[in-house]
Amino acid sequence: MEYAGIGLVALIIGLNELIKKLGVNPKFIPIFSVAFGLGAGFLVGTDIKEIVVLGLAMGLGACGLYSGVKNIAQGIKGEQ
Repeated sequence: MEYAGIGLVALIIGLNELIKKLGVNPKFIPIFSVAFGLGAGFLVGTDIKEIVVLGLAMGLGACGLYSGVKNIAQGIKGEQ
């Protein structure tokens, strides 16, 4: 089960694309990505610390840490 997160990252990326197609501002996709990652953490983790760490890693890996933070900041400021 050590490699289950790899497939889940791909699933999170797909869910992010679905959210974009539904009309959500792409600047806020990282928030969804982290939420999906934390949800996926329950599938691979055994205790709460592991669930949170793996979930954050999957969510941030799916959206890209740097670009995610930059996009959120731009979205809050109202920049395009």
